[in-house]
Amino acid sequence: MDMAPSAPSLPTTALPTVNRRRVATAAALASAVEWYDYFVFGIAAALVLGDLYFPAGSSTAGVLASFATFAVGFLARPIGGVVAGHLGDKRGRKPMLVLALTLMGLATTGIGLLPTYDTIGVAAPILLVALRVVQGIAVGAQWGGAMLLATEYAPEGKRGVYGSVVQLGVPIGVVTANTVFLLAGAFTTDTAFAAWGWRIPFLIGLFVLALAWYIHAKVEETPEFRAAERALAEQEKSEQSSPLRTILRDHLGTVLLAGGSFAVNTATFYILITGVLDYTTRELDMKKSAVLTVSLCVSLTQLILIPAAAALSDRYGRIRIYTIGAIGIAAWAIPLFLLIDTGSLLWLAVATFVASCFLSIMYGPQAALFAELFTPEMRYTGASLGYQIAAVAGGGLAPFLMVLLLEATGTSMAVSGYLIALSVVALISIKVLAGRARSH
Repeated sequence: MDMAPSAPSLPTTALPTVNRRRVATAAALASAVEWYDYFVFGIAAALVLGDLYFPAGSSTAGVLASFATFAVGFLARPIGGVVAGHLGDKRGRKPMLVLALTLMGLATTGIGLLPTYDTIGVAAPILLVALRVVQGIAVGAQWGGAMLLATEYAPEGKRGVYGSVVQLGVPIGVVTANTVFLLAGAFTTDTAFAAWGWRIPFLIGLFVLALAWYIHAKVEETPEFRAAERALAEQEKSEQSSPLRTILRDHLGTVLLAGGSFAVNTATFYILITGVLDYTTRELDMKKSAVLTVSLCVSLTQLILIPAAAALSDRYGRIRIYTIGAIGIAAWAIPLFLLIDTGSLLWLAVATFVASCFLSIMYGPQAALFAELFTPEMRYTGASLGYQIAAVAGGGLAPFLMVLLLEATGTSMAVSGYLIALSVVALISIKVLAGRARSH
């Protein structure tokens, strides 16, 4: 089975099955609630935030400002990844995950309570941006902690499957966020939704604090970190160690390649759940509830596809499965928008479902792949940095760039070209990673 470069062999500590399942469940729930909180902003940005917080002369300008605020959260994610990664490698995976969940719960609730521009003027968009930054820091810190709780507890030969439970947090978060927005819209008038109904999904995010307490009280630190902690303690007797310094000095190339390999996945994903929502409702005059329903149904299929792809990566290798997904995204980029442009709900469902399949093929093995790139002493830092670089380069700017490309060119094929370019970067990065694996 092919592996990522310098992939260390993770020891298989004998642990009761119930402990593994409890940790895997806690990691999956942490990922799900964190992504739910993060995604409700993206949906709200496409639907209401532009008018409420960035009043402008045109709807396009308002959406661009709203999506720019959406992107700010991605720019903050590496900060969370670096800080939590450094501390997580030195002090433990669990404390950083609990901190990330707490920050996210407070920031999301704050957005739900935030007055609009009409009430407090320019302070409203400033505070919205500040809270979005906190959301970005939180999700940047969360992924590495949840992923390592799952993969470092995994039994031998099942690291891909255990890592995929954290990846399932993304479709679960999308499904939940879409469902809550659909319900909020169904039980309110358009006027009431714009006035207060959109706040309900944000206020529900407060429940993340209960999960943070549960993980703090009931989940133990991973065996691999405890072993790494002992090694670090011995090392620190003779020298001052820094996981971040080691990563930047000796493994920066691997981090950048990891980010390059995954940027197309994050870009495609956020275009599908946020950019397409804006495009279909504002440009193609499709109904908001219908588009949200399609997004919800497509996300449900990922609950099966992601662990299936992860299981295949345990059997046939991470790089091989990962590559198939990247090739698929490149091949489907043009048909994707040709079908969406028909304005047909059926073809929208087909287009986004096929794209979602290729996303799942990449996303399933990604947690285990990134974990295997680094040793336990620097794994939180290295994996988090690679993931968050991809999030900034791909996901954060994707909806914003999509609107700009559509306005500048007048054709959705420009967005397809953007996805194809990122796919080429991904395939080159994957090829170099595969070459490094063979050299070890």
